[in-house]
Amino acid sequence: MRYRPSDRLQRLPAYLFAEFERKRVAFEKQGRDIVNLGIGDPDQPPPKLLIDAMIATLNVPGVHQYSPSQGIEEFRAAVRAFMKRRYDVGLDPKEVCLGVGSKELIAHMPLALTNPGDVVLVPEPGYPPYRSGAIFASCEPYVMPLRRSAGFLPDLDAVPADIANRARILYVNYPNNPTGATATREFYAKCVDFAARHGTLVVSDEAYAELYYDEAPPSLLQTPGAKEVGVAVHSMTKTYSMAGWRVAWVCGHEQVVETMRAFKANVDSGQFMGFQKAVAEVLREGAGDMQSIREMYRRRRDAFVEGCRGLGWDVPSPRAGLYVWFEVPKRGMTSMAFAEAVLEQANVIMLPGAGFGQAAEGFMRVALTVGEERLREAVARLARLKL
Repeated sequence: MRYRPSDRLQRLPAYLFAEFERKRVAFEKQGRDIVNLGIGDPDQPPPKLLIDAMIATLNVPGVHQYSPSQGIEEFRAAVRAFMKRRYDVGLDPKEVCLGVGSKELIAHMPLALTNPGDVVLVPEPGYPPYRSGAIFASCEPYVMPLRRSAGFLPDLDAVPADIANRARILYVNYPNNPTGATATREFYAKCVDFAARHGTLVVSDEAYAELYYDEAPPSLLQTPGAKEVGVAVHSMTKTYSMAGWRVAWVCGHEQVVETMRAFKANVDSGQFMGFQKAVAEVLREGAGDMQSIREMYRRRRDAFVEGCRGLGWDVPSPRAGLYVWFEVPKRGMTSMAFAEAVLEQANVIMLPGAGFGQAAEGFMRVALTVGEERLREAVARLARLKL
C-alpha cells in the first residue's frame, strides 16, 4: 500500500533552508570551511548554574515519574516570581502552564482553541509555526506584513473587517524573529483593543524577551486588560543557550491556560521533573548569567553590523534577539540569489528572507551564533564578493 503526506502537510510552504543545510554538508565534505550564520542554535553551553542544578536533581526521589501536565508546583512558582520581578505581573497558579519549548505551545494553540475555517492572524516575516499550526488546525492563515517603515509592527487597522471578525488568534512576536524589532506599550494596547472588539485571543510570543541590548522590552501582560484577552509565551531555549533541552511556559488568561493544559494532557507527558527543578533554580538565581549572555551577543552584534557597514551595506543594529535582519545589498537581486552567491563565493551561510514569506523578500537573516572572530572572518569574506 502506498502512503502520501496529508493534505494539511502538503499545504505548508516549501522549507527553503533545507537546501542550504544540504549544501553545507556537501561543501564541508569537500574540505571547504563554512561559516554558518543560518540556524539560530546557540553555540555556547548552558550556564553552570543550570547544569549543576540539573545534576543535583537526578537522585531526588520521584523526579523520574510523570510530570503534571501544567508543570510541577516549584516550576510554576518560580515562573510566577520571575514574571512579578521582571514585569510586575501577578499570576495565579492556574494562570501558568509548562511547555516543551515555545514551538510546541505555539503550534498547538490553533488545535486547542479554534475550529476549522477560523482565521489566524500571522505576522510575515515570522516564525513558521504560526502559519503551520493554523494549517494543521484547518484554519485560514491571514498574513500581516511587517514593514521596515512601520518599525516591523503589523498594521491592525489594515486587517479587513470581515477577516478581523473571524479571527480567533492574533500572533505577535516581540522581540521579533527575524527582524530584531521591539514593541511599544502603545502597540500592545492596540492589540488588546483589537482583541476585545473582535473576540480574538492575542498570543504574544516573547521567546527573546531577555535577549535585549538597551531598554528591557515590555510584555503584553503589562497592558491593562491583557489577561482578559491574551497570553504570553516565554522560552528559555535561546535565552539560556539550551536549545536541545526544551522548556517554556504560557501564562495569562486562566481559561486559555487551562485549555492548553487539557490539550497537552492528550498529546504529551510533560517534561522531566528534575529539569523543571533545575530551571526553577535558574529563574530564581540566574540573573547574572543572563547579563553575561546579553553582553556576549552585544559584542557579536556590533562586530558583524559595524563590519558590514564598513562594506557600505545598510545594516540596522537590532535592539534585541540574536539575529541581524537587513536588506539585500545588491539592488534588484533576490534574497535567494544573494544567499546562494554568498555561499558559493564566500563560504558563508545566510538565510534568504524569501524563506520567511513573501513579505520578507529582499531581506537577509544572520544568526549571531558563532564567535566574534568567525563573524569578522565572515565579513572579510563578504568583502570579496563579486556580484
